[in-house]
Amino acid sequence: FHGGGFVVGGLDTHDIICQKLADESGWTVVSVDYRLAPEHPFPAALEDAYAATEWVAENQSAVGGNGTIAVGGDSAGGNLSIGVTLMARDAEADETIEKSPDIAHQVLYYPVTAGSFHEHPSREENAEGYFLEKKTMEWFTDQYVQSPAHARNEYLVPLLVDDLSGLPSATVVTAGFDPLRDEGDAYAEALEEAGVDVFHAKYDDMIHSFASFIGMVEAADDAIRVAASGLDAARED
Repeated sequence: FHGGGFVVGGLDTHDIICQKLADESGWTVVSVDYRLAPEHPFPAALEDAYAATEWVAENQSAVGGNGTIAVGGDSAGGNLSIGVTLMARDAEADETIEKSPDIAHQVLYYPVTAGSFHEHPSREENAEGYFLEKKTMEWFTDQYVQSPAHARNEYLVPLLVDDLSGLPSATVVTAGFDPLRDEGDAYAEALEEAGVDVFHAKYDDMIHSFASFIGMVEAADDAIRVAASGLDAARED
């Protein structure tokens, strides 16, 4: 699931990441062109992400799958990945739902995990000058979350979830000069506290979206290898 604040981005903007991850991991990567705000506010993007995951789980032969499903994304796409894993876990526990996707792993590049009521220093420390800026994030939120009724939705703000147990293993990548740094770190810690296997890779000298600079920044190539390693481990399990 691509990033872009739930407002911009698409298949073309993130194709290089998908190609490189497929090459490094040997996994089939399915890139999802979900609906964007403001025309399609929350929960449209999440509904699309979940529907795509369900479809892949039920039609693996159509994409060359081998029986193991993972989800992943960067920034807003990381948020969607988390939402999908939470929805799948909750659906599995719901006796009225016949079947839910069995997700083995989640790859989260600098994910959005906190709402406006969470105070994290990195949002102020890196508010300007590091590609993703605080004002832009606030604008994205205004486009995507158009009803105050959704502001505390746990599928949108996963740091509100009291119980994260039972979620799939995770690779979490965060960047030091990113407004989202602290909430990504906090989510990785919360997963670990819930007993979820987590590999947390911190790139202290990097900015938001650095994983897109494949072939130009060594850390970007390393971040792809880190994700591939996590996927390999999930497939072996």
